[in-house]
Amino acid sequence: MPRIIDYPEVLERMVSRRFVSLYHNAGAFGFASNENVQTFGFISAADPTIRAEAQMFVRQHNNLPQVIEHIAAALASEAWLMPKSHWHYELHFGNRQLLEGSLAMIGIDAELLRHRNDGSAIAFSPEECALLGDVTEKLLAGLSGSDFLLAFPDAQTLVTIHHHKQLWVQTADSNLQSTQLSS
Repeated sequence: MPRIIDYPEVLERMVSRRFVSLYHNAGAFGFASNENVQTFGFISAADPTIRAEAQMFVRQHNNLPQVIEHIAAALASEAWLMPKSHWHYELHFGNRQLLEGSLAMIGIDAELLRHRNDGSAIAFSPEECALLGDVTEKLLAGLSGSDFLLAFPDAQTLVTIHHHKQLWVQTADSNLQSTQLSS
């Protein structure tokens, strides 16, 4: 079953793998350098909110949770789910009902995260790809105003689960290419 990783460990491991924190105490991380980093996005339907300069990175796919399952399977790495803000915000003001149900579905008690003013991670093992796909499906269907990060720290890959029902992948892992995920 998924488990919680406390934020100090999240920060230490992410920084040791050359990621940078983009927002104090939050689950928002990026690459320290964009050198050798590929970016691609996935949408399930036409989306006018995507800027013109980003359109060339976008692929249409009819099953976005399946994209996450393919990424997780291809990387065979632990995946960490984090709010790009803080759990306290998300479980009080942001997406409380959605998250309470989604956390219960994966065996995490929301009370363990409700008062954390940080981006502690929920870790999924490589064997939990289907469960990761299930929670991604819930987030894509219901997020309002907030984004979540799915980090594969050992595989140099970040995926933003965007509240506009988009996935944005950044990867320096040469084993992961957008063409493998397009089908």
